[in-house]
Amino acid sequence: MSNGSQILVYKDMGLVSQVFDEASLGSLHGHIAVGHARYSTTGSSVWENAQPTFRATVHGSLALGHNGNLVNTAELAAMVAELPGEEHVSRSGRTAATNDTDLVTALLAGHPELSIEETAREILPKVKGAFSLVFMDEHTLYAARDPQGIRPLVLGRLERGWVVASETAALDICGASFIREVEPGELIAIDENGMRTSRFAEAKPKGCVFEYVYLARPDTSIAGRNVHLSRVEMGRKLAKEAPAEADLVIATPESGTPAAIGYAEASGIPYGSGLVKNAYVGRTFIEPSQTIRQLGIRLKLNPLKEVIAGKRLVVVDDSIVRGNTQRALVKMLREAGAAEVHIRISSPPVKWPCFFGIDFATRAELIANGMTIEEIGRTLGADSLAYISLEGMIEATAQPKDNLCRACFDGVYPMELPDPALLGKLLLEAEIAGGKGQPVGRGKPQAGSDLDGVQSLLGGAGAADALRRP
Repeated sequence: MSNGSQILVYKDMGLVSQVFDEASLGSLHGHIAVGHARYSTTGSSVWENAQPTFRATVHGSLALGHNGNLVNTAELAAMVAELPGEEHVSRSGRTAATNDTDLVTALLAGHPELSIEETAREILPKVKGAFSLVFMDEHTLYAARDPQGIRPLVLGRLERGWVVASETAALDICGASFIREVEPGELIAIDENGMRTSRFAEAKPKGCVFEYVYLARPDTSIAGRNVHLSRVEMGRKLAKEAPAEADLVIATPESGTPAAIGYAEASGIPYGSGLVKNAYVGRTFIEPSQTIRQLGIRLKLNPLKEVIAGKRLVVVDDSIVRGNTQRALVKMLREAGAAEVHIRISSPPVKWPCFFGIDFATRAELIANGMTIEEIGRTLGADSLAYISLEGMIEATAQPKDNLCRACFDGVYPMELPDPALLGKLLLEAEIAGGKGQPVGRGKPQAGSDLDGVQSLLGGAGAADALRRP
């Protein structure tokens, strides 16, 4: 937050409610602020990688928050290494941020001959991947969105100010009026003179379809389409594509609820609440270990035995990634007395990893690889399993197919990816462990090199494992 003369950065690990309370919020005074909440997709989940990132510049200070994930981190690291005073970018022996966001912040702060706004127009065309950015100096708020517009970013208006947020629901909460989406390839600057906009790249829309399936809040809208309505429509189409003889439709709460409502509506099967969710337990697919994930499922959901006993159930969920949630769910429902369990999924099989802001598993871990749908159903213990078609899911979003990134479902990525050895969550940590003082990105690592060895030790430093077919 800036009071006009300096920026105060307040951040920590954990949920927003764990980091901020009334006292800490009351201590923040100023007229410009940026905030950030996201699990890590590049860099370990440690305090140093928490955002906003911060850098001092010759013009003042810079704080930046980033939603998304970059694919040319190695190239950006090499660029940062060339900046005056940034020779330490090799990070050998240095405990500091090891994420793609920190590199962008360093590049924006590293050109004293230019203003922040001028630097952004020079640097952002060189940044590849998904990025919805909000950043600020002492006097100006900035927002930028990658040319593909993979992650949402919206502009809102308050009576006495402006708001930029990742979802329209955030505008509703703070009482701001929705103005428009930040356009792909657009840079916005807001200061005491008002708002100005410029374009740093041509728009080539490829919005993430998984936002409609799971990521976005149901009360938000993306590209003019309400997410809840999209999910209900996915359920309707799923019922037509994959009918089942059953007594009750239930959802895996809460992300499967809209699609379950749509399935019940289109099928004529009554909808009911068969599972209760513990609202204080987080998402399971982003937990770091298999044991914690499996334990988390049991902690997260509890069946209503009186509702489901003796019933033939259609259980609607939004997606299957590894299959742990659904396997434990089917077991719980059978133990609670369900006569039959038919799983219906409102997105197609997830077969490819995401490099744009979703921390999915590697290809080998994705249950849809190497198994038919019937085999997956048997593995889950379900009486039947069916997914919505890719075409049906896309139709439900009311967006043109060519305007959506569908890579996790069909393997068609919206941009060219670098060599797998130069991708991966722990790429910059690999450089630290290598300890050679050579910035990542100076040519491809050779087989048997230190970096190659580090990747195998860290298990996921590069993306060769993520892309490898089972």
